[in-house]
Amino acid sequence: MAIKKVITKEKQRNQVKSKFYYIFWGTATASVVLGQLYVGSGYRMFARSLNRIFDTIEVQVGQDYEPRFY
Repeated sequence: MAIKKVITKEKQRNQVKSKFYYIFWGTATASVVLGQLYVGSGYRMFARSLNRIFDTIEVQVGQDYEPRFY
């Protein structure tokens, strides 16, 4: 019976997490998710601006060009 009490105390001790543990990992997880959203939104803005540039170049190149000799 004495051995059983020692085993349950050890097992119970391993399962207990401090408040700091959950605060730390919650903050770390939120930081990673928010960082990913920030980088993703920046990439999306960059892609839109590149598409605008490429569309402008396509319109300029796609126009008919007749050389004028003066």
